[in-house]
Amino acid sequence: MTDRDHIEAAVFRRLLQHLDERKDVQNIDLMNLSGFCRNCLSKWYVAAARDAGLDIDMAQAREIVYGMPYEQWKAQYQTEATPEQLAAFYKEEPG
Repeated sequence: MTDRDHIEAAVFRRLLQHLDERKDVQNIDLMNLSGFCRNCLSKWYVAAARDAGLDIDMAQAREIVYGMPYEQWKAQYQTEATPEQLAAFYKEEPG
């Protein structure tokens, strides 16, 4: 691994730690502000694993990203999206 690989891996671990510390931030909030969420990170993890010749499925990737099984995270931390969150999510982009 290169120095850059080590740094990027450390940054990714720190991002996961930050998201773990901010369970109050819902995926819809992340999507509305940044265009990606924990589920996107999980999908990217599966794709990167596949590119590396590894067999990691979505459930495994979600457990890595969420720090627990996805269904457990949803039951403990996911809230119902508010009308405002949904409106922001479904709004059309200008243009």
